[in-house]
Amino acid sequence: MSKFQFITLSVFVLFIIGGVTAFALYRGNTTTTEKLPAITIWGTFPSATFTQYVIDINNTLAQPLSIEYIQKNQNQFSSDFIAALARGQGPDAILIPVEALYPHTDKLALIPYDALSQRTFRDTFIQEAELYLFDQGVAALPFTIDPLIMYWNRDMFDTAGIAQYPRYWDEFTTLNQRLTQKDQNGNIRRSAISMGDFTNITNAREILGTLLFQIGNPVTARDQDGVVGSTLKITAAANPAAALEFFTQFVNPSDPNYSWNRGMTTSKVAFLSGSLATYFGFASELFDVQTKNTNLNFDAALIPQLRKDGVKATYGRMYGLSLVRSTPNPNGVYQILSILTEPTYLSKLSETMYLPPVRRDLIAQGSADPYISIFGQAALVAKGWLDADSAKSQQIMGEMVGSITSGRSTVSQAIQEAGAQYDVVLNQSTQ
Repeated sequence: MSKFQFITLSVFVLFIIGGVTAFALYRGNTTTTEKLPAITIWGTFPSATFTQYVIDINNTLAQPLSIEYIQKNQNQFSSDFIAALARGQGPDAILIPVEALYPHTDKLALIPYDALSQRTFRDTFIQEAELYLFDQGVAALPFTIDPLIMYWNRDMFDTAGIAQYPRYWDEFTTLNQRLTQKDQNGNIRRSAISMGDFTNITNAREILGTLLFQIGNPVTARDQDGVVGSTLKITAAANPAAALEFFTQFVNPSDPNYSWNRGMTTSKVAFLSGSLATYFGFASELFDVQTKNTNLNFDAALIPQLRKDGVKATYGRMYGLSLVRSTPNPNGVYQILSILTEPTYLSKLSETMYLPPVRRDLIAQGSADPYISIFGQAALVAKGWLDADSAKSQQIMGEMVGSITSGRSTVSQAIQEAGAQYDVVLNQSTQ
């Protein structure tokens, strides 16, 4: 072997070793003999569920995981997290909804694509998980998904002679005529649908978000520099006006579809009492509905869609596990997060929580359960958006809707004002 060949081979070997070392920094090997570190995870995910999940995993491992999980109040998480990092006492990882992630992306250690490629990620997880894909890497490993669905009162439909639940939004024109009941003074006694107001409609933010998704508007979007901005703009590729006009028509007394007003009880209470035919709630609300009215004869279905020229979608509340940049052992933490998101364990978690899994392969296995089969279909079309503060976006959207229904603003004016306010909030969240 010549001197040149020897040098060339040596360099080639060094490149291979370097590549393996870089990959090893973020490998997820559950059979490793290395002792994994004790870590702390903060989050807004329920503590009892997560703690039991770790216990169940440890029962299968030769080397149990040592995880301290601390549940934080959603309203206090950001301030507590930032303060702890400033003191050098922050957690090693966090478990929060995707909607709460954006203000903290600068505090995370992104998983490089040479460790977890975009192709593998997209093929593995549901579509909403792609919100975790940033230019530099993966911001979180998907953990759970809770999609928005439609609960419908079977007795109300059957009594009205309606054999099927609505699959498309335009069906509510007919349903309102047959299901909504008013007294001689025009007061609504029974309603087909609750939409048009943010004061007494449970999940109003998520319902409006679903309508926006279905017309192709993502609510927020990242520009080429990764900065998140609002798409609540008349000039957006998918003008949000159509979604707002549909949402607000149901509280207009002069509209033929009038079926709701802010003087009524909350939509969930109305559904539980049997005076609302359809309720748009999360899959996780199933047992709560069953428990609070054991006599209610209801079923679950996918949320209605646009009949044509729309995007099949619903809102999904997704949690993910993220590495915190300040953790002293990113490799060890990543290995633990990889174990926590293995398909075998996530499948058991889905069974425990009675929710669909975040992995495509697990959803593809199907389910004979009448509810989980629906939840799985909803999970596949679930979407979310990168937010600054869900409470603030709820307020902005609520004010936008209120200004339309009160007549203070036109639809266009309300959208432009809301979009501008939202941009300010999004911008301030990362400063």
